[in-house]
Amino acid sequence: MYRIPFNKPFIVGKELFYIAQAVIDHKHTAGDGLFTKKCQAWLEERLGSGKVLLTHSCTAALEMAAILADIQPGDEVIMPSYTFVSTANAFVLRGGVPVFVDIRPDTLNIDERLIEAAVTSRTKAIVPVHYAGVACAMDTIMDIARRHKLLVIEDAAQGILSAYKGQPLGSIGNFGALSFHETKNIISGEGGALVVNDTRFAERAEMIREKGTNRSKFFRGHVDKYTWVDIGSSYLPSDIVAAFLYAQMENAEQIIARRNLIYDLYRTKLQPLADNGLLRLPLIFDDCCSNGHIFYMITKSLEERINLTEFLKQEGIMAVFHYVPLHSSPAGKLFGRTCGTMNVTETVSDCLLRLPLYYEMTEKDVGFITETIRKFYQCA
Repeated sequence: MYRIPFNKPFIVGKELFYIAQAVIDHKHTAGDGLFTKKCQAWLEERLGSGKVLLTHSCTAALEMAAILADIQPGDEVIMPSYTFVSTANAFVLRGGVPVFVDIRPDTLNIDERLIEAAVTSRTKAIVPVHYAGVACAMDTIMDIARRHKLLVIEDAAQGILSAYKGQPLGSIGNFGALSFHETKNIISGEGGALVVNDTRFAERAEMIREKGTNRSKFFRGHVDKYTWVDIGSSYLPSDIVAAFLYAQMENAEQIIARRNLIYDLYRTKLQPLADNGLLRLPLIFDDCCSNGHIFYMITKSLEERINLTEFLKQEGIMAVFHYVPLHSSPAGKLFGRTCGTMNVTETVSDCLLRLPLYYEMTEKDVGFITETIRKFYQCA
């Protein structure tokens, strides 16, 4: 058993009380109950977006966005290769072709300078992924999208309460997708949300989420019965999940502040190693407000990362690498294509190591981890 795990789910407030309320008082455990509505209202207020729909995962939110974007077989969607499989899979399910471009070496986000060269007559959308809760260069991306008449779907799975030039991540593109998976900052085990910033798509989004029916209009009294009107699926979370999530939302600022404190401790303690050229640390630009989602370090080689990971493991510390680049995966080769070289993506995939970061970590934990890392480099 690890002395310090990579992640640890946590309870911070009234999670269990609200679950009991949903079951006992409100007698509603299926989707779209009171707590679902509370969560959606909370997100709409903080994002300033037109409509938020809670989903059972960020994957589901991305799949809904792909349907709303009317992705057809052969349509191309530009995205980074350095991301989770759901970013691409949501569009492949509609017959879309992921077009992978390289990432920036500083933020590890999609390199906005490479996007325009990837645009073709088949391009339908751009999917920026805000890696580690740090914003992509959204001004440039939105400008490219406007000039080429493309949709922008923000994969903000890691970006809850982060911002770009004062705008919350997920609220800038036509759509945003959020995650509340247990590895994220604000959690409900599984869970996500689709942010619909473009009002043209709001009504249809409700129908797709409700199995392709106009059930939401029925409950608002706009129709006298509901029926099947579109394609869709059951993308609703249980209200039990939403009850847990709402308690986390009530304490969101506290959670983010705690994570940023841990993040800053890591940076302070590891900066001397970075100053000596032994490793690289994350970069956050001044126009970005980060949520402290991930703290990573980049080693000089794959061998060094493997050796450091094992060294930490021997001390009871679980650190993990992140994505296998999608363009190099079997499905990525089958369903997608690359535009340009993937040099930065491949180097980062080999050399990046994520350190433990969770709400209940202590300063003593961070001190032990960073001291162990220092020992590794002294012995190397």
